Amino acid sequence: MTHDPLLAARAATLRDLSACRLADAERVSLLEQAVSGRRWWLSQWAEGAAFISGLVAQDVQDTLFDHGVRWPRCAACEQTAEHSLSLEPALDPAPRWMCPESGIVVAPLGQLV
Repeated sequence: MTHDPLLAARAATLRDLSACRLADAERVSLLEQAVSGRRWWLSQWAEGAAFISGLVAQDVQDTLFDHGVRWPRCAACEQTAEHSLSLEPALDPAPRWMCPESGIVVAPLGQLV
């Protein structure tokens, strides 16, 4: 069985959307668009396969933010202002969600609860 990095990216991002109760039809469609958009990118730079999961999740996060949705919201720190988690490091085979305010690592991509 061949490992498809785009399917793995889709699955990890979908798990995190589901953990935040945001995996409705509209948002899953946005995820599908992000996966589709990265298909060309990956065809141009096959060595980037290790980074595709983080890029797909960031694409979905950016699109949701443009639609007025903060995802995933930070519940890990004591900051009172509503803010989103960041995916760090940006280009890494094992990105993780962390609070940009406190630096707290919340969870690896695909493992939000």
